[in-house]
Amino acid sequence: MLKVLIVGGYGTFGGRLVDLLLDRAELTLFVAGRRLGAAQNFCWTRSGAAKLVPVVLDRSKPEAVLQHIKPHVVVDASGPFQVYGNKPYALPEACINNGIHYLDLADGAGFVQGISALDADARDKRVFVLSGMSSFPVLTAAVSRMLAADLDEVEQISAGIAPSPYAGVGLNVVKAIASYAGQPVEVLQDGKWTTRAGFFDSRRMQVRVPGKIPLPPIRFALCDVPDLKVLSWAFPTATSVWMGAGPTPAVLHRLLWACAWLVKKGVLPSLLPFASIMNAVINTVRWGEHRGGLVLEMTGRKAGEAKHLSWHLLAEGDGGPKIPSMAAAAIIEKLLQGVAIAPGARSGHDDLTLEDYHNWFDRYGIATGTRAHSGSPQPIYRHVLGPAFEKLDAPLQAFHAATAPFRMKGEARVLAQRNPLATLVRKLFGFPAATPLVPVEVDIDVTSSGEVWQRRFAGTLMQSGQTLGQGRDAGLIVERFGPFEFAMAVVVDGGELNLVLRHWRAFGLSLPKWLMPKGRFSEHGRDGRFHFHVDIRVPLLGRVVCYEGWLLTA
Repeated sequence: MLKVLIVGGYGTFGGRLVDLLLDRAELTLFVAGRRLGAAQNFCWTRSGAAKLVPVVLDRSKPEAVLQHIKPHVVVDASGPFQVYGNKPYALPEACINNGIHYLDLADGAGFVQGISALDADARDKRVFVLSGMSSFPVLTAAVSRMLAADLDEVEQISAGIAPSPYAGVGLNVVKAIASYAGQPVEVLQDGKWTTRAGFFDSRRMQVRVPGKIPLPPIRFALCDVPDLKVLSWAFPTATSVWMGAGPTPAVLHRLLWACAWLVKKGVLPSLLPFASIMNAVINTVRWGEHRGGLVLEMTGRKAGEAKHLSWHLLAEGDGGPKIPSMAAAAIIEKLLQGVAIAPGARSGHDDLTLEDYHNWFDRYGIATGTRAHSGSPQPIYRHVLGPAFEKLDAPLQAFHAATAPFRMKGEARVLAQRNPLATLVRKLFGFPAATPLVPVEVDIDVTSSGEVWQRRFAGTLMQSGQTLGQGRDAGLIVERFGPFEFAMAVVVDGGELNLVLRHWRAFGLSLPKWLMPKGRFSEHGRDGRFHFHVDIRVPLLGRVVCYEGWLLTA
C-alpha cells in the first residue's frame, strides 16, 4: 500500500489529483489541510477504490504529522507558491529529514528555481524532491522536447494555456496571478534577458488540433511561470521564451489586463489585496463553451532551413481542469509500477515525457496534434486540416487536394419542405427542389484566394465561394452565398469529413446563433466514390433541404 499525503487535498488542484487517483486500490490518500471539517466533507463526497483519510496539517509545521503518518510521498497542491514567506521550503525540508519523497504543483518561477538548494540533502537521504509538477513546466517541457527532436536548432518558444470559463481556478491561483500582475517579469527576448509586465504583456495565438473544432484566436497574457527559465536552460540556443494564459470570456481578460496596467503605471502597488474579489469575479463571470486548450509554438532550423512547428491540445468539458494535476498523478503511477525516480531536488520538467500523459489524455477525451507551418500555398482543406488531412478517405483527399479546376458528375436525391418560407430560402440560395433522383455536376474552380463551387442539380445552379477564415474565423472555412457568410470548422472522424457551423453573417454583420442553420454536412468515400450528405434545418422552419448522393471525376 502506497501512502500519499496531499497538502491542499480538498482544494482545487489537490482535489482533482485525488479524483485522478481514486480508482487505485493500492493507494491510501491522506487529504490534508488546515481545517479538518473541510477535509472530512471532501472525503465524504468521494468514493472509489483508494482509501481516503482526512488530516489536519499546518504546512509551516509539518514534522509531527509526517512522523505520525509516515507517508511514502507528499504532494503540495496548495500554494500560492509565489508568496510562501520567509521559510518557503519548510515542507520539502521536513520531507527530506524524514526520508519522504516530495512533489509540488508550484507555478512560481522563483520557487521552482530555488528548490535545487535542497539537492545535496535529498541525495543523501535517497529521496526525490520534484518542484513544478504541473502543466507549466512539465507538460510544456515534454512538448518542447518532442518538437525540438525535428530541429537542429531551437530559436523561439512560446506557449499559452486557455482554460475553460467553467474550469474553476481557485483562490490560490488567483493570488498567484495577483502577486505578479503588472509587476516586472524577467523573460528572454531577442537573446537578452529583459523585463515585461506580468499579465499585461500579451500576444495572440490559437489552439487548432488538426481535425477538431478549433478554439477562437485568443490573446494570452504573460505569466511568471517556471518555463521562462527552465526552457531557456533546456534549449540554450533559444533566443526567446514566452508563456501566457488566456482567460475567457474575453471581457474578463480585458478586465484583468486593465488592472495589471494600473499596477504597471504605479496607480496600485499590487493586486494581491484584491485577490478575493478577483476570485469571486472569475468564478461568477462565466459563459461560452466548456472547452479549453493549450498551444506551444516553436521556431528553429533544420539543415539551415527555417521551421515553424506547433503542438495543440483541446479539452472538452471537465477533462481540461484535471490536466495541471496529471503530472503528479503520473509520478505516483510510476511509483505504483515500481519505476525508480532519481533522487535529488530539482525542477521536475525532465522527469516525464509526453507519452506519460497519453493514458490520462485518452481517459478524459483530450485531443492533441502537431502542425508544421509552411509558407507555400496549399489547398484550403489541406491547410486547415494539417496532418489530419491524411486520415480522410482516399476519394475525399483527391477531391480536396486539387490545385486546378476540375469537374465531377454523379447522382443525388433531394428532400425538401414545401411550405412557402422554406421554398423562398431554397430559391434564395439556389438549393434544388425535392426529387427522388437527379443527375449532379460539380465544377470546382481553384483560385489564389480559395475555391468557387458550381453545383448543378438537373440544371438548377447553386454557386458558392469558399476561402480560409481570417481574424475571428481563423482556422475555419468560410463559405459565401451572396451576402451570406458561414464560418465552418472542418472535423475528421474515421475517414469522414464533417463541417460544423460556428457562426454566420449577412452583409458583414454577425447574426444571432439561435437563428443559425443546423443539420448535418458530411462527406465520405468508403466505396471509392465521393459521397456527400447535406441536411439543412433552420430554426422555426425545420428542414429546408436535404440532398445526398455520390460523385466521380468526369
